[in-house]
Amino acid sequence: MGGRGSKAAVIDGKAIAADIRAEIKEEVAKLKAAHGRVPGLAVVIVGSRPDSATYVRMKRKACDEAGIRSFHEEVPETATEAEVLKIVQSFNADPDCHGILVQLPLPKHMNEEKILAAISLEKDVDGFHPLNIGKLSMKGHEPLFMPCTPKGCVVLLERSGVELRGKNAVVVGRSNIVGMPAALMLMKKDCTVTVVHSRTKDPQRIVREADVIIAAAGSAHMIKKNWVKRGAAIIDVGTNSVPDASKKTGYRLTGDVDFEECSKVAGKITPVPGGVGPMTIAMLLSNTLDSGRRAIAGK
Repeated sequence: MGGRGSKAAVIDGKAIAADIRAEIKEEVAKLKAAHGRVPGLAVVIVGSRPDSATYVRMKRKACDEAGIRSFHEEVPETATEAEVLKIVQSFNADPDCHGILVQLPLPKHMNEEKILAAISLEKDVDGFHPLNIGKLSMKGHEPLFMPCTPKGCVVLLERSGVELRGKNAVVVGRSNIVGMPAALMLMKKDCTVTVVHSRTKDPQRIVREADVIIAAAGSAHMIKKNWVKRGAAIIDVGTNSVPDASKKTGYRLTGDVDFEECSKVAGKITPVPGGVGPMTIAMLLSNTLDSGRRAIAGK
């Protein structure tokens, strides 16, 4: 890893995600050739948040490129919970749909847990069904799907040649979407895992002992150079907007890690943007392929 005076190797999430998407495209083509069917992904979007719309557009484009069929159901913010549940149930019953994704956050008048739990376990490509998370937390059990962003973090480490077995890993942040599932996945890879959160005393000391750091706290530049052990691998999940007068938008995106400074001591590090972001959609396609393969080819 990085020697004294050298800079960390940058983990290129765009390039790794592109490789994975090319592999998925090849597998989808094989399924089509053998069975005349392709995996299908349904996205349900409630209301019209511009960030959600952008993300959904990216997902549809990614599906098209990989040869995965995409379904799309959009309802206004005023829709009832019952209407959304009905849409989810219709996709549960559709044999051409192998993955269902309800775009979060949902409007306040809907019970998020109830709607996510209504998604068929076999189609839970987001990996948030309580049974999938439960299996992720149990030794000797494998979930059907793992949540896309934390799965992307682990795949980035593995494809960058980072040995995980027996290593000290610290996850900064304990959200249900990234922090907690990332910690569980690293434990499955035989890491010794510590989760640092807002109530942790002396987080700097704990992070400094880590061979692997996954930063998912949502706090710009929280991880400083003096928090990082020389040669550590850092995966930065943070996407924080900070003011920047030189940008047309007036802001720029930055991670939870002080990239410039931490690069001087880390062995490997992801940039923001261009690190974890592209992996989330690649993992969603990967989960959809797995689901389609199970349903279409029976494996």
